[in-house]
This record gives sequence, structure tokens and C-alpha cells, in this order.
Amino acid sequence: MNRKLKMGMVGGGRGAFIGGVHRRAANLDGKIELVAGAFSSDPKKSKQSGKDFFVDPSRTYGSYQEMAEKEALLPEGERIDFVSIVVQNYLHFDVAKTFLKAGFNVICDKPVTLDLAQARELRKVILKSKKVFALTHNYTGYPMVKLARDMVKKGKLGKIIKVVCEYPQGYAITALTGESKAISNWRADPKIAGVSNCMGDIGTHAENLVHYISGLEIDSLCADLSVNIPGRVLDDDGNLLVRFKGGARGILYASQISNGDENNLNIRIYGTKKSLEWHQEHPNELIVKDARAPREIYRRGNDYITGAAAENTRIPFGHPEGFIEAFANVYNSAAVAIKDEIAGKYPRKSGYDFPDIRDGIIGMAFIETVVKSANSKEKWVKFPSIPK
Repeated sequence: MNRKLKMGMVGGGRGAFIGGVHRRAANLDGKIELVAGAFSSDPKKSKQSGKDFFVDPSRTYGSYQEMAEKEALLPEGERIDFVSIVVQNYLHFDVAKTFLKAGFNVICDKPVTLDLAQARELRKVILKSKKVFALTHNYTGYPMVKLARDMVKKGKLGKIIKVVCEYPQGYAITALTGESKAISNWRADPKIAGVSNCMGDIGTHAENLVHYISGLEIDSLCADLSVNIPGRVLDDDGNLLVRFKGGARGILYASQISNGDENNLNIRIYGTKKSLEWHQEHPNELIVKDARAPREIYRRGNDYITGAAAENTRIPFGHPEGFIEAFANVYNSAAVAIKDEIAGKYPRKSGYDFPDIRDGIIGMAFIETVVKSANSKEKWVKFPSIPK
């Protein structure tokens, strides 16, 4: 293909944090251009946002339904090649379904839908459409996360026996202590976010990171969720014990009231030969440990880093890469699949390196199983079967 991919966006208008992240990530390597959008449910705000983003006014739409309909009428090569969905959770299913049925590839922010039933239904729509569907679990895009995954796949850790993954944030602590009443979070509204706030928002990132690196599938889990902020009905802190298929055990916790933590996602995977450790706030390093030898620290960008970790690195060692670059790596991987789809070569037998609808279904099953366990007297709850 001798042109940039043409991207449309639903949501992400003026003042939207995640919309800006998606636009910067998509644009980082100069292979994707934003050409259309329905940036707000308010047509006036959508037009204003389109002007901010230098989108042709004729392709700045008042609704996502109008956008899908009118873009589908444009000639191939002029219309959008894919849509990026960055609206609130409860709209993900309808927007994705609309664009898939209109013949467009989709990149969607997580979680994939409002509930598990919608996620399973969306899978049927995707399979019928034969279009690309990517889910932006952006932490899978970090080079050292990819190195960790490669080490596990090659058996360098031996048999995995234990996994610990933590995602503590502390931004909501002032609402808990009564120091601030100004914190507004739509993710705390079950009609918009679904059955979980903290676990649905950041706990799913922890679950996905474990699955991406280790390949482990959850067999059952035991969850304890709590609501600490007065007036809220959805969790702001959660602690899990996890049993994986094959015998490994895990501990996972996510929190929005962990005082003093910013975005401290971290993971430790313990195997019979070695173990590894990665911290999102120090993403350019991967720590490899062995009780029988000194610790090793692998650093991004060095010549000894090969494979997917090297392929997803842009700049030399000593120049840190971070959040936007990792997000961009997800977009780049999805772009490979989208170009294949346009060329009639999708999917590749070798597969692609980005989260897909199965990851989304696992995420929704994770959220609902966690809530079910937290509300159950039996506590240990079996994880639903997820088709390959």
C-alpha cells in the first residue's frame, strides 16, 4: 500500500484524555491519518473538535450512525479504512457493531463492551464481517513486555508456578478522606461503566498483562471487592486469589485508593528455572531473577534485545520510551492486519501481535466472575469457558 491508512474516530472530542492518547499514538509513526469523526454526541461539540483536529468539516459528523452511513458511500481509498472507538463503555458494542456491519475495520478502547453477553455477541458480528478488530490493551505494546512474553514462550522460566500482578493508583484518596468532593468519574456509574469500576477499568489491564506474558488461562478465582468512597456503589479496590489451568497460582490486586501510588502497574512471574519482574513506571527494564545466580537487568534498545521487543523499539538505548509509544505499537500491529484486509490477505497464518476480541471476552468474563465471587458466600468461582 502506497498511502497512509485513513482513520475515523468516534468519541474523543475536546477535553477527552484517552481520545488524545489514541490520536497521538496512531499518528506517531506517520502511517495513519485522521480524516473523519463523530467526536461527541453533541453535534456542535463534534464540529468544534473536528476543527481542532484539522478534519474536513464535511467529514465531521453529528452522530456515529451518520458517520458509518456516509463514509460507506465514499469510494474505496477515500473512505476511512478503520474506526477508532473511544466512547464510554456502554456505547462500545453499538458503535463497533454499526461500523463492522457497514464494512469497516475497528480498533476499540477497553473494556470491549458493557457486559459479557455483549462481548460474545460482538464476536459473532466480527466473524461474520471478516474485518479486523483490535482492542487497545496498551501495556502489551511495551518492548520489555514483549521480551518477557518471548522468554516465557521459549521456556526460559521453566514451569510457571506463581504470578503476582498489582495495579495500585491513589488518585481517589482525597475523595475517600473528604478532602475533595470534586472528583467525578463516570466509571463509578453502573449504567455507563457496567458492574465494576476499579476492576473493570484497571483490573482488566492487570488480567490482560498476565495472560499476554504468561499465556495462562484462569480456572477459578476468589475475589474481595470494597467500596471506600462515600456515595459510590461500585468498587474502588479489589484483591484476588487466582487458580490457573495447569496448576499455577496467582495474586492480583487493583486499587484507586492506594495512597501515594500514581500508575504503579507491575508484574512478577515465578518459574522453576527463573522469574521475571516488570514495572510500568520503569518500563525500559526487565528484571530476570534466579535463586542460583545474580539478577539480570535487560534494558530496551540494546543489541542483545531481539525479536518483537527490538521490532517495537524506535530509539537507541538511554532514550526512554513509554506510554504513547506502547499505545502506538498496538496501533502499528493492528495496521498490519488492516492493510492485509484491504489487500485481501487477512488473516495471516502466523497471526498478529495485538489484543483481539478473545482478549475482550476474557476481560468481560474476568469482571463478571470477580463481581460474582465477591458477592458469593462460596467465594471460589469457576471461570467461564472462552472459545479460542
